Amino acid sequence: MAKLFGFVQFEFAGRLALADGRYLAGPGNGEGEEEWVLVVKAVGTPAAPERRRRRRGRSVEPDGEPKPLPVTRVTAIHASSPLAGPADSARWLDAACESEDRAEALAAEAIGPLNQALHVHAVSAENPRGRELSPEQAERILIGYGSGEETADGRFTDAREVCLTPGSSSRRRRREEELRPQERVAGVLRGRERLDACETLLLRARADLDAGRVREAALQLHVGLEALLVELEGAVEDPGHVKDMATLGEQRLDVDVAAKAAIGGDLTGGQRAQVETLLGTCERVLRRRRVLRG
Repeated sequence: MAKLFGFVQFEFAGRLALADGRYLAGPGNGEGEEEWVLVVKAVGTPAAPERRRRRRGRSVEPDGEPKPLPVTRVTAIHASSPLAGPADSARWLDAACESEDRAEALAAEAIGPLNQALHVHAVSAENPRGRELSPEQAERILIGYGSGEETADGRFTDAREVCLTPGSSSRRRRREEELRPQERVAGVLRGRERLDACETLLLRARADLDAGRVREAALQLHVGLEALLVELEGAVEDPGHVKDMATLGEQRLDVDVAAKAAIGGDLTGGQRAQVETLLGTCERVLRRRRVLRG
């Protein structure tokens, strides 16, 4: 009997930087790493444009319909954990889709190898605008299982479509409503407000940490923390703000040590935990400032 494997399949509008094909991700240089197979394939590609290059633009109708976009299908197959058989696979699928939290966790895990591949491609191509993706950006998400031959071809034995759009009562939706990002977008674009440098630097640190790039996260945290301590000093009158800023000031030397260790090689387990804890404190400071200022 052929082995069965669980997978998460994403469909994204447009073409990704990765060429169609199969990519093996992990295990690499760390113990306990999971092995994934990524199958990337463009489907529904529009007809190719004329070969002859036009030197001038072509006239279009003002109410013309937009051209259809291709869809890129990415299947992330959990190759290191084959399922025991049909019955076990069916139970796994039931459990995977029984709650939004479980489906969200699986999708977040499966998107990791894809983002790793996109990051490597951007670095290799020297493209500073290379993008990473989130499950919420997918037009469609399937969770399912199938044989190795099926999943490698984008097919499956059984699958279910899941929706990860945050509901009105979800934690993500409540956080967005609390921070009111749309209001801030309007304020920054009109010049009524500005972004602090620490916000961008710490956001990059979070992206690196979530992607497993701990060395890069430590380096981003180092400079982001230094900027935060200057830019947010006395930003709000709140005891929690004063306490967190004092904690960050006291531990800035530890962040400096972790950053120097990151330049020379891998961080220790303690340093990794410290980077994660202090980054969380920095993020709390930023959120508190946003909420209290309204």
